[in-house]
Amino acid sequence: MAKAQIQSLRGMNDVFPPEASHLQQLHDLIHAVLARYAYRPLQLPLLEQTGLFKRAVGEETDVVSKEMYTFCDRNDESITLRPEATAGVVRAMIQHGKLQQPQRVYAEGPMFRYERPQKGRSRQFSQVSVEAFGMAGAALDAELIAICADLFRRLGVLDLLTLELNTIGLAEERHAFQQALVAYLQNHLDALDDDSRRRLTTNPLRILDSKNAGVQAVLGGAPALDDYLGADSRAHFARLTGLLDAQGIAWRRNPRLVRGLDYYCHTVFEWTTDALGAQGTVTAGGRYDGLVEQLGGKPTPAAGFAFGIERILLLAQTRDTFRDTPPAVYAIATDDAHFASLLPLVQRLRDADIAVLVQTQVQALKNQLRKADQEGAHYALIIGDDEAANQSASLKNLRDGNQERLPLAEIPAYLQERLKETA
Repeated sequence: MAKAQIQSLRGMNDVFPPEASHLQQLHDLIHAVLARYAYRPLQLPLLEQTGLFKRAVGEETDVVSKEMYTFCDRNDESITLRPEATAGVVRAMIQHGKLQQPQRVYAEGPMFRYERPQKGRSRQFSQVSVEAFGMAGAALDAELIAICADLFRRLGVLDLLTLELNTIGLAEERHAFQQALVAYLQNHLDALDDDSRRRLTTNPLRILDSKNAGVQAVLGGAPALDDYLGADSRAHFARLTGLLDAQGIAWRRNPRLVRGLDYYCHTVFEWTTDALGAQGTVTAGGRYDGLVEQLGGKPTPAAGFAFGIERILLLAQTRDTFRDTPPAVYAIATDDAHFASLLPLVQRLRDADIAVLVQTQVQALKNQLRKADQEGAHYALIIGDDEAANQSASLKNLRDGNQERLPLAEIPAYLQERLKETA
């Protein structure tokens, strides 16, 4: 009896070419954009103490209460696969004493959340988390938003996105607003769905971004957060919107945007799209001035955001932004004995930065040429009996059909010149 086939875990996906290549191209572009803004890479572990996320993200948030992959190790210590990177970045900065001066860093890699898998949402997903420390004021917030706009412009998808912006003020201002919001909603319990009733005692501000039409109708008469903001919070938001206007970055005020994590203050923002169905948020972030102190460090202003890699890739694919890069040369030996001549030549080509795919199994030349064409190669490089006897190789241009024979020593320079003409 055949053994049952082992499958991947639900919501944790294998990624094949060409999509894997597109992901790499996206990461490379993000790295290039961040380097222009002087942000440097930081590597973090996948596992952290569970308490880090409980303290940073908030025990009553959906992420901590429902979505984390948490288990005990052999020492019975509770550890968690990271559901987001900001908490880990802050932990690392405090632990290694890096906050004596301003820092601009980014961390990337897989994150893990137990959610219902669907298009643009997996249980293992990728983020690039961009974080800055030691800089108060709206100019940093504007810089972070400008990084997003820069990347989206280079991807050719900026017109598909809307920057939604809000200010949630300081913790004490939100607390006063939250009390008023809860008192209001207590008088409309019958109109709330089950999720909103639960949040009423755990995370009331999240009710503001409920997708339930009945809840939104009730919220139409609810207190407004703006009415609880102090002069400093209002001034911070006015400076930010002025800086965005000065840079020509379009934005839309969303007074119900609050974000789902506890550590935000002042600025919160999301880049959203209608092009991906339900998964409309591709990038989100804001300011979190209190998080460093909350995790045991000295008071330090901070702000950041995270690129949702899979969703950005889906958006870029609607514009055919990324393409495969086929090998420039498909190398063929018509007999096993000829690999002794072919492989040293191939290595010289690769040393000259020419991508070469070697057909390592001898087959009929006609079949190999057909495969070379299927691979998208520009040239087929062939060493047969005559070429081997004369220390030469044949080059067949698969675009126009022309073929010529050259000495082995001349082929690298010849191909470099010809490929330069077609670049």
